[in-house]
Amino acid sequence: MAASFASKCSRVGHSLFGGLGNSLSGLVTTSQEIICNKFLSQQQQQQQRSFIQMRTVLKVVDNSGAKKVMCIQPLKGRKGARLGDTIIASVKEAHPNGKVKKGKVVYGVVVRAAMQRGRCDGSEVKFDDNAVVLVDKQGQPIGTRVFGPVPHELRMKKHVKILTLAGHIA
Repeated sequence: MAASFASKCSRVGHSLFGGLGNSLSGLVTTSQEIICNKFLSQQQQQQQRSFIQMRTVLKVVDNSGAKKVMCIQPLKGRKGARLGDTIIASVKEAHPNGKVKKGKVVYGVVVRAAMQRGRCDGSEVKFDDNAVVLVDKQGQPIGTRVFGPVPHELRMKKHVKILTLAGHIA
């Protein structure tokens, strides 16, 4: 779609102002190119979804007391974390009476990621936000409820307890 839009933009500049003169057509084509480049950069930004990496802010979707965490390090020595991977995070926002306080370093399992992930049947799963469920060192969830959809890929990563707490499995 972006390629067809770019080709239409380049054709519009030449077909409308082809016989007027070099100075006016040059100005119009450059403004047309600016509009096309802006559209293409928006398309590329939407398509460029990245890993959960260092300094990524994630939403906490359990009732442990934390609201937002920032990823310090993805475990397993990888560049980034995807669905079902465990990360080390720092709590940035927390409820005043929760189990987890602001500034505490915690472990978390990524349950929603904006980066798409292919499934065995050929479909792809992608979420609107990046979300995490806080767990202890053994992998047991700190909270007792999980809000929002959770992908069934967590079953392969041995996070069955999170799936049992979730209300909706995607």
